[in-house]
Amino acid sequence: MTANPTIEQQLLRTQKVMSALDEWGLSGEQILAVLDMPATERSRHLARYRKDTPFPDDEKVKCRVTFLLGIIDALRTTYPRNLQMGARWMAKPHVRLKNRCPLQAMLEDGENGVVAVLSELDCAYAWELSGSKIN
Repeated sequence: MTANPTIEQQLLRTQKVMSALDEWGLSGEQILAVLDMPATERSRHLARYRKDTPFPDDEKVKCRVTFLLGIIDALRTTYPRNLQMGARWMAKPHVRLKNRCPLQAMLEDGENGVVAVLSELDCAYAWELSGSKIN
């Protein structure tokens, strides 16, 4: 990710994330929660993010978008031949998420849940989080 993405890059990221959140079957309120949107945002505002408006320039939202793009990319590489499997994976309970589905973990645990889902999907990311080093 570049330090200062262009408006076009921001819009493409926004649309990619919104598309995935829609595919995962989240409601408007759930989308706002997963994105950690500012309290001023309402679910009726989400339509603009699907069309022509990038997400707000908010550090919390930017952080969530980065994590969500990691999840989206990991699902794409895990299921390259069947993109619908990503949505199924997100709705299936997992032992390492306390027998909750990833969507439930993200909604209940906020950023920690999003990071846990990303770690479950991306072992390289989990390795970085562990602080492990190659000697």
